[in-house]
Amino acid sequence: MSARTALPALETAGLGAGLDFDDLDDDLVDGGADDAAEAGKGAFHKVMIDPARDGDRLDRALADALAGVGLSRSRLAALIAQGHVATGGETILDASRRVKQGQHYDVTVPASAPALPQPQDIPLSVIYEDAHLLVIDKPAGMVVHPAAGNHDGTLVNALLHHCGADLSGIGGVRRPGIVHRLDKDTSGLIVVAKNDKAHQGLSAQFADRSLSRTYQAVVWAVPNPRAGEISGNIGRHPSDRKRMAVLERGGKPAVTRYSVLRPLGLAASLVECKLLTGRTHQIRVHMTHIGHPLVGDQVYGRIRPGRTRGVSDGQKQALNGFPRQALHAAAIEFIHPATGERLRFETVLPDDFRGLIQSLETL
Repeated sequence: MSARTALPALETAGLGAGLDFDDLDDDLVDGGADDAAEAGKGAFHKVMIDPARDGDRLDRALADALAGVGLSRSRLAALIAQGHVATGGETILDASRRVKQGQHYDVTVPASAPALPQPQDIPLSVIYEDAHLLVIDKPAGMVVHPAAGNHDGTLVNALLHHCGADLSGIGGVRRPGIVHRLDKDTSGLIVVAKNDKAHQGLSAQFADRSLSRTYQAVVWAVPNPRAGEISGNIGRHPSDRKRMAVLERGGKPAVTRYSVLRPLGLAASLVECKLLTGRTHQIRVHMTHIGHPLVGDQVYGRIRPGRTRGVSDGQKQALNGFPRQALHAAAIEFIHPATGERLRFETVLPDDFRGLIQSLETL
């Protein structure tokens, strides 16, 4: 179930001029670099022929030397035929060439281009759609666009089937229509552009912060004060590159406003969060930073001893067993890029989220 409200077109001030939003993370204002990052990385190897391989075929000798980096003999034969192997500045095209001990060979493995996403008939919960844009209620577990480890079954694959050729190439062929992202295990509303004008208009609103997003989260304990603003630059964790963190130096400016909607028993609370910036994992990182990580967050929400002290067994089971970060994009508000109408969309919490709240309030 969802709600849509049309409001008079308004001009909404963005964040202060002192912050730089040229390179947003979750808001894909300029995502070209990400497309390159999704391609397989190239590599360069220098090989010296071992005495034991003297007189061997070139492809066999290289396969033996490069077995540790996963290059098979057939792959190396193909690289030789494509002109990616050289010695002394001379390109070698014959895989059967006999090698001599002490010879040096340069092997270049070119970067692979990512495959173009293909349409897939995947059901979508469409909250709103017109000729210019869609608003989708994304379920938890769905990846937004193809990337390493998730080449299909994504929102983009579903959109290509739903919209057909209308969506092709909007905002880039590998992420057509995508203006912003939600984490795989975050549920809720995401807006998608169907043409270049809509993509440019929505991207501009993400950049100047006139587009508003409101989330609901279940966090450990009850924040004190119950409402506030969290600010702190977010960047890669200095020792764990798979995580983000609030940094004293470097990173990008990030601001989150939160308010406690209500406590959920003794161990958790339901919190509303509004993003003033769009950094990777922003709400998860900021709430962890103030000591109240999201329930179910396997990356940032490690359970500390004492958090469940005095909590019933049923509540402990609900808290410890929730399988994803308890985060839902509950509302989005923006100016329609074609009509100038200000629109607001809301969606109810998904079943698993409501079940968690009910368990914490009743068990």
